Amino acid sequence: MADKLKELFQTQVKQNIESEHEDVLQVVGFLVGSEEFAVPILSVQEIVKPIEYTRVPGTPDYVLGVFNLRGNIFPIINLRMKFGLPALKQNKDARYIVIKHNDEVAGFIIDKLTEAVRIKESDIDPTPETLHEEANLVYGIGKQKDRLITILKVEYLLKRAF
Repeated sequence: MADKLKELFQTQVKQNIESEHEDVLQVVGFLVGSEEFAVPILSVQEIVKPIEYTRVPGTPDYVLGVFNLRGNIFPIINLRMKFGLPALKQNKDARYIVIKHNDEVAGFIIDKLTEAVRIKESDIDPTPETLHEEANLVYGIGKQKDRLITILKVEYLLKRAF
């Protein structure tokens, strides 16, 4: 009996040590429509309440224009429209999430900020094969308790098509 208990204890300690060393991805979660998305926290430069922007002609509909953030001019992209959802009037929950990757920076309008989340790499499933066109945009699907979070690839989110 003592040997069984000792073996069980050693197994539990080993699992705890392994889980402590498991890779974890820290992300910032947000809502676009009724779906929750996230981007790696290290890619987020800042999150601000919506401010005025200037429309730029000749850009796709989802590119609303540019905005001035402390002397820096960045494009502002409506993620609802980029994802094929109808545009809505911004409410009190809307935010601009400013994302940076290498030298590319842009602001994205999100419907609502949710929370910063730590997701174990083992809890992130690869992009489903049924998503052909969107496969480059999606890093994976994170499982967090009772919800699924679509984790976006920042480099493809910032890829300019305008």
